[in-house]
Amino acid sequence: MKTKSIISLFFVLAMTSAITSCAQKNDKKKSDKAIVIDYSKYSKAVFAAGCFWHEEALYDGMKGVVEAVSGYAGGDFANPGYEDVLTGNTGHAESVIVYYDSSQVTFPTLLKAYFEAQDPTSSDGQGYDRGPQYRSIAFYNNAEEKKEIEDYIAQLNASGKYDKAIAVQVVKLKKFYEAEAYHQDYVTKNPNSSYVQNVCIKEVKHFQKKFPELVKPDKFY
Repeated sequence: MKTKSIISLFFVLAMTSAITSCAQKNDKKKSDKAIVIDYSKYSKAVFAAGCFWHEEALYDGMKGVVEAVSGYAGGDFANPGYEDVLTGNTGHAESVIVYYDSSQVTFPTLLKAYFEAQDPTSSDGQGYDRGPQYRSIAFYNNAEEKKEIEDYIAQLNASGKYDKAIAVQVVKLKKFYEAEAYHQDYVTKNPNSSYVQNVCIKEVKHFQKKFPELVKPDKFY
C-alpha cells in the first residue's frame, strides 16, 4: 500500500509540473520564421507577459496581425538562447514581436489585448511561470508609443479595475532576438499539451470571448 501511495504521489507531481511550466528544453536550432515574409512594410510592437507561447497565439489570432514571433528582449546579453534566458540572469524576458498592418489594427488596440490577457499587477511573472524572464514589459519604439503605454497604465490604475497598481515595465526596445524553432507556433503544434490546454488556451480564450470582434474568424479557440 505504501508503495502504491508513493507511485501515486510521483504521478500527481509529474502531471502538475507538465501543466504548470512553460519551461521546455529541446533543440537549439534558431528559428527562420521571421525571414519567410518581408516584414519591412509592416509596423512592429514587442510585448512580454509570462510565457511567450500564449502571447504568440493571442496576437497571431488578431485581425490585422501579419505574424507574431516568439523571442527574447529586455536584456543586454548578446544572442541569448532559451537555456540562457531560463536562468533569469540575462536580463531578457520571453517576448513576442508583432508585425501588423496599421491600417487594420492600431497600437492602442494591441495594447488593450496585451493588458487584458494577463494579470498586469503581477511583478515577477505570470501564474506558475515565475522569475525575471517571465516579467511583463511593454516595449516602445518611439516617444508616441511610450506615451500611449503610460497613458493606458494611468487609466487602468485610475479605473479601480485592479486591487494593486499596474506592475508592467515600460522599456525602450533595444534588440529583439528570435527564439528557437520549436518555440514558434507552439500552441498550434502542441494542442494536446497539458500546459497548452490549461494555461495558454485559457488565456487566449479569455481575451477572445471578451473581444470577439478583434479575432480572425478562423482563429477562435
